[in-house]
Amino acid sequence: MPRYYEDKPEGGACAGVKEDLGSCLLQSDCVLQEGKSPRQCLKEGNCKALKYSFFECKRSMLDARSRFRGRKGY
Repeated sequence: MPRYYEDKPEGGACAGVKEDLGSCLLQSDCVLQEGKSPRQCLKEGNCKALKYSFFECKRSMLDARSRFRGRKGY
């Protein structure tokens, strides 16, 4: 579930998506019940939508068309 901030969190353009992805992974059953690391759970496919959003945000930073369209993410 995305969190919207009145003032953007420090740390760059994709910091909000990155923070939401981290909290999603830490609250997932994979980490809490199975005791795996968040990195392993991410590779197994947990929080797919946020992972894709973070990827798109990072990719839009490199895309020259983002000057006109604006960055993706929040």
